Amino acid sequence: MFKKITDTLFFLNTEGQDHYRVLRRNIIVIMLLITMLPLVTMVVINSFQYRSHLRNQIIEPLYAMADKTKHSFELFLDQRLAIIRFISTTYNFKDLTSEQNIKKILISLKKECCGFVDIGLINGQGELISYAGPYSLLGKNYSEQISFQETQIKGQYISNVFLGFRKYPHIVIAVQHLTEDGQTWILRATIDTDFFNTLISSMGFSRQTDAFLISKDGTLQTNSLYYGKTLEKCPLELAKITSRSNAFEGIDNKNRKIIIASSTFSIADYILVIVQPQSVALKSWYALKTEMAIIFLTSLALIVFAILKMTSVLIKRIKTSDEHRENVLTELQHAQKLSSIGRLAAGVAHEINNPLAIINEKAGLMGDLIEFSKDFDKKAKFINLTNAILNSIDRCRKITHRLLGFSKRIDVKIEPIHINQIIHEVLDFIEKDILYRKIDIKLILSDSLIPIESDHGQIQQIFLNLLTNASAALEDFGQIEIETKNINNDSISVRISDNGCGIPEDIIENIFDPFFSTKKEKGTGLGLSISYGILKKLGGKISVDSKPGKGATFIVMLPQKPDELEVLNG
Repeated sequence: MFKKITDTLFFLNTEGQDHYRVLRRNIIVIMLLITMLPLVTMVVINSFQYRSHLRNQIIEPLYAMADKTKHSFELFLDQRLAIIRFISTTYNFKDLTSEQNIKKILISLKKECCGFVDIGLINGQGELISYAGPYSLLGKNYSEQISFQETQIKGQYISNVFLGFRKYPHIVIAVQHLTEDGQTWILRATIDTDFFNTLISSMGFSRQTDAFLISKDGTLQTNSLYYGKTLEKCPLELAKITSRSNAFEGIDNKNRKIIIASSTFSIADYILVIVQPQSVALKSWYALKTEMAIIFLTSLALIVFAILKMTSVLIKRIKTSDEHRENVLTELQHAQKLSSIGRLAAGVAHEINNPLAIINEKAGLMGDLIEFSKDFDKKAKFINLTNAILNSIDRCRKITHRLLGFSKRIDVKIEPIHINQIIHEVLDFIEKDILYRKIDIKLILSDSLIPIESDHGQIQQIFLNLLTNASAALEDFGQIEIETKNINNDSISVRISDNGCGIPEDIIENIFDPFFSTKKEKGTGLGLSISYGILKKLGGKISVDSKPGKGATFIVMLPQKPDELEVLNG
């Protein structure tokens, strides 16, 4: 048993603060992982899902607006193309060569349809033979231009924006007419591109959103708010633009993150492009992300604070528990030693009684022989010496009997006892210490104290513990006062007071706990605990009143006869 306790104490003593630091670190890491991983996962998943959903909610309106605007452009161009086709079928070649007729046609076009600038008739050789408009283009040859060549092949043509002979951005709509005799001619009209800008402005975009037309080679067909003027090269990377409407994210020439929606025309080689900064498109997302970041960081701070606080409390309690366990093991070791010493003392007392009995018999025989012998020189001195030996033997016998009385019996034995007599016996037992330290014992013992029924040995042990504690609390020349009195003729009280150092208020509630001692290494912490247990078993009570620096008073209450049930349960 001693070896196990010693090994345990050695293990506890060899553990340093590193053990608690490692334990604290591991607990914090594990708790952070347990709490943070689900939180971070939830934030990431929710952020991704919300951003994807929000992006779809933003892109869908851009798609719808792009398709709607493209449809308006195509309707505009298709109407102009149909008008030119109608004119080419309504009028014959000869009618259109008349300057007066073609001017009337242009006046009607401008009056009924917006956008027309001029109109001209081109013969099969590409020569402009009839013209109505603000420019001097009559006689110009268009045989080398793409508009003439594609019209010859496809029968109709809508050009990209270009300058041409007019040196002003415009587009060309041309329709080929084939007569019954196989003769071909082309009716060609130009459209002012200002109408394109007007149509785009009517889309109602925000000031940060840009919309413009480009050709398939990336040339601007209308003015852009941020990316150039008509016929300039668009600086945006539009490699992802396809024949279908689509949207994608990118970075413009100003390093802004943007969302680009595009829609390709079917009637002409135009692409409608809508550019919106992500800061505008995802404004609600950025606001939510900021709020989520604040909530996340606040939650993280609260979690970390709670974990650190809880871990500190937990480690402190573990450390306190380990220290308490170490103290308990130390006290248990000490109690085992005391128990061994007690058994050893009992054995020694028992063994001493045998030679004491022999010495007593021999000394008595010597006394008898000397007393009944004839007078001789110094006979009286021998008799006195013999009596001194007998008195010393008697004193030794009392001491060994007390040792045996304290060590041999635990079971309760109820018998009539006199408390005043037990107090004197205990005082005899500690007489030497009292005389050596010159402690004043003041006895206020009631002569009419009623006898009680209790256990003589255990009551003796209670008072021995209390008087030993009182003596330990005193300086030399201190005072102990013992008072006994009757209470209601059915119980008695014993008050033991000292004028020693007293008991601090913060520990007075713990003095009856096992192994709790104010004497540090000089005490076992078992005296008051054992006394409290004995009194409870015998039906008595004990209370304490103390003020630091003014001593302590213990009051023991004992019934005249203990409850038989309490004794049996004890």
